[in-house]
Amino acid sequence: MRRAAKVDGTQAEIVKALRDAGCKVLSLAACGNGVPDLLVKVNQTPYEMYDEMYLLEVKNPAGRGTKLTAAQVEFHKDWPVAVVTNAAEALAAVGLEGQP
Repeated sequence: MRRAAKVDGTQAEIVKALRDAGCKVLSLAACGNGVPDLLVKVNQTPYEMYDEMYLLEVKNPAGRGTKLTAAQVEFHKDWPVAVVTNAAEALAAVGLEGQP
């Protein structure tokens, strides 16, 4: 049986910043097996046909550090995942640099 997912301390700040910028955020932390922590949907503008989706792996340098687990390394080989440590990095990873 899998234990409860560990969530990095910076994740709440990152999720709040993304949602404040108009993104939809789904936590995938409970999935395990190297799956990233967050699925982020950046809302489309009326001129765009599709929403953009991003996978973010949240790390806390002051906590367990930024090193990926073996399962995360394997997952990242097949999927585009951005590793972020704070709200500014998360916003930049989804193309929203300079958002509040």
